[in-house]
Amino acid sequence: MSTERLSQWQDRTFFFLEALIVFGLFWADIHHWRHVVIFSKTPYLLVLGWISLRVRGVTWSSIGFSRPTSWRGVLAYGVAAGLAMECLELFVTQPFLMRLLHTPPDLSVLSGLRGNVILLAVVLLLTWTLAAFGEELVWRGYILNRVADVISVRRLRWPVAVLVSSAVFGLAHFDQGWTGVIENAIDGALLAGLYFASGRNLWVPIIAHGVTDSLDSLLIFSGHYPTM
Repeated sequence: MSTERLSQWQDRTFFFLEALIVFGLFWADIHHWRHVVIFSKTPYLLVLGWISLRVRGVTWSSIGFSRPTSWRGVLAYGVAAGLAMECLELFVTQPFLMRLLHTPPDLSVLSGLRGNVILLAVVLLLTWTLAAFGEELVWRGYILNRVADVISVRRLRWPVAVLVSSAVFGLAHFDQGWTGVIENAIDGALLAGLYFASGRNLWVPIIAHGVTDSLDSLLIFSGHYPTM
């Protein structure tokens, strides 16, 4: 990572402005200002990330969006990790959170997916573009690294960045209730772990994210999702 185009003061001021924009997008989404956040926060955050990287002289490849040394290995690793994350969610974290909070994640927005082949195709398309690709570029690529940039204590840089980015990623799913928020925060931390385990390459978490969301969609479509 590099901020050589900006002084430290300029970089921290710019970070503050970025945080305000992110907060504004969350505020607009929470209050259902659909004239501001028309469909999803992700495209807006992706544009913000692109502007931030451009201003600071950072490339997408330097934060992990680059060609891996082995596509076969990345695909195998990503699929295996996605399957493991899905099993952890369905059989461990979700049942535990439901016992603790007495409510399942609110996935009512997907209730029309059951048995609907056309809607399934649309959801899977969005899963691999907006969710897997878009959200990983935003949350593990841009925001995780951006938070780490402004933390001066080296040994705290990545732990704090993972904690903050994962927590905010969870809150981005506020429409799913607290069970969904915590579930997604856990997923965010796991995806960050995959990002580091793969040498800070984004393709493994992109694939793992796509696999978990695709499995959720297929389970809802077939009527086998545990809480729907």
